[in-house]
Amino acid sequence: MRRLADWLSHLEGLHPQAIALGLERVREVYDRLGVRPRCPVIVVAGTNGKGSTCAMLEAVFRQAHYRCALYTSPHLMRYNERVRIDGSEASDEALCDAFAAVEAARGDTRLTYFEFGTLAAIWLFAQQALDLWIMEVGLGGRLDAVNVLDADLAVLTAIDLDHRDYLGDTREAIGREKAGILRAAKPAVCGDTEPPRSVLETSEELGAGLWIAGREFRAETLGDKWNYSGPSWQRFGLPFPALRGRYQID
Repeated sequence: MRRLADWLSHLEGLHPQAIALGLERVREVYDRLGVRPRCPVIVVAGTNGKGSTCAMLEAVFRQAHYRCALYTSPHLMRYNERVRIDGSEASDEALCDAFAAVEAARGDTRLTYFEFGTLAAIWLFAQQALDLWIMEVGLGGRLDAVNVLDADLAVLTAIDLDHRDYLGDTREAIGREKAGILRAAKPAVCGDTEPPRSVLETSEELGAGLWIAGREFRAETLGDKWNYSGPSWQRFGLPFPALRGRYQID
């Protein structure tokens, strides 16, 4: 297949379910691909704010002259929006090459649209000379395809009741699923000022250093500026992010 549209149509028919949580199939194909990150990986999960968080992380690191990869979903207009390299959307040709690599590696393994696309993004990023990968979880965390990667930094945004058919009926159950992206002895940041106990327990079990908004760091708005304070330094009179809205500070 030479056209991106043909590949996307192919992806839609590979698996009978749109969502099929679980890492066994994804990990099997990931191992066959034989690619691994050669730089730190940030994984972002949560109920609200994942996309904004990823966009701001990309902007901050690119401003500091880091070459970043960014994977998000869903897209608004074009599939290419999901896969960005150094601030630019991946080309149709690059995506087709990545899809072809995953197709060759999967054999008879059935992948969902999202799983296939995630593995393609991983393959494509691995071909580049990059300083950082930023990966947005699609649903939950523990069993999401993105979690085939080991996060060097895990970011949890606000945690609320979402996708209860898949993640559970309580914040505690959902928090445990989302905290599944944490890794042993690796740092984590939680933007929820009152995270579920399950998040704290997971962090403690893994020995992950968890920074919680309102405790280890805080932000406050003042007029058209905002202030940041952390354990070792503070910044005052910062401009609002380009993503307008006071809630973006959270």
